[in-house]
This record gives sequence, structure tokens and C-alpha cells, in this order.
Amino acid sequence: MIAGLGNPGDEYSQTRHNAGLDFVNFQCSKYSLVPKKEKLIHGSYAIKEFDDFKLIFLKPSTFMNESGKCISKAKKFFDLQTSQILIVHDELDLPNGYIKLKKAGGHGGHNGLRNIIDQMQGDNNFKRLRLGIGHPGKGKDVTTYVLKKASKKDRSQLEKTFDNCNSIGELIMTEGWEKTTMHFHTGKGASIES
Repeated sequence: MIAGLGNPGDEYSQTRHNAGLDFVNFQCSKYSLVPKKEKLIHGSYAIKEFDDFKLIFLKPSTFMNESGKCISKAKKFFDLQTSQILIVHDELDLPNGYIKLKKAGGHGGHNGLRNIIDQMQGDNNFKRLRLGIGHPGKGKDVTTYVLKKASKKDRSQLEKTFDNCNSIGELIMTEGWEKTTMHFHTGKGASIES
């Protein structure tokens, strides 16, 4: 399951904080999928079936700080192990357009990840795709920065990153986590830098 974090509603569309949600929208568009709403999971989902596996794309309808409600319900709904979940989220500590894959770990101050870990009773064994959005420089500017739309140049770079990562779910399923991580972290075919 690939879940993209963000805030619902037009006012938050394409803001930096919605990078994860935008990535899942991009993936659904790539596979010509239309997510359907499901009240039981507080979100919407779409499924792409392959010969040997399927990918579930999840879009929480909750606000970022309550992402865990959707992720924990979807985990039960689809009968998944935590290790079968990839959370895609914005990352202040990476330059815009850079990515980093991470297996398990803490929340690093990200409220969406914090809530997921809380809702899953401390189980932090989910994978992450961290999408770099850059940092405003001062801590006091972070909230305004993440809730604003990126410049045209930064947005274009981020969308190039989405494109470079467009086969990530398939790679994880066919090549495994370690090989996929190597593929992206050595810059082969993906966006360490666009």
C-alpha cells in the first residue's frame, strides 16, 4: 500500500505539505485509476493489479495531523502487515526535488508520521518515501512555508521527481526493498536531483 500524506480541500492543493498526496494522485493518473471513497478507512483508495501482486494507492481524507486514523484503519481493512506500507510525505530536511527511502524509524518531527506511529500503538515499521521540499531557513517560518504553494520552478522540479519515481511500487514488489533503495540512492533513474 502506497499512502500519500497531505491535507484535504482545494485550499491545500499543491502546497508543499501535500507533496505525498500529490505523488499518489500522480500515480493514480499514471495507471488511469480513479480512487473511490471508503468511509471505513477515512479516505479513498484505488487498486492496480499486476500478475503477481497488487498495489493499493491510499489518499487519507483526514488532515495531516490525523493521518494515522486512515492508515491504521486501511491496514486492517486490507489485512496488511505494517512492513507492507509505504508512506509518502514531504521532507523539510532534504533539498527540493531530492528523495530518500527509509525503512522504519521515528517521526523526525513530522506530525503526520507522529500520528501514524501513535495510532498504530508505536509500530513504526512502515517504509517511507521522503520527498524533499527544502527548508525556509528559520524554524518560525516552517508552518507558513509548508502550507504555501511552491514556486513554479520548485513545483516543476518536484513533478519531475514524481515522474522519476513513477515505478517505485513495482520495483519494491519485483526487486525488493534493498535493490529499490540502491537504485534510487545512487541516482540511477531517479531523482536524487532533477
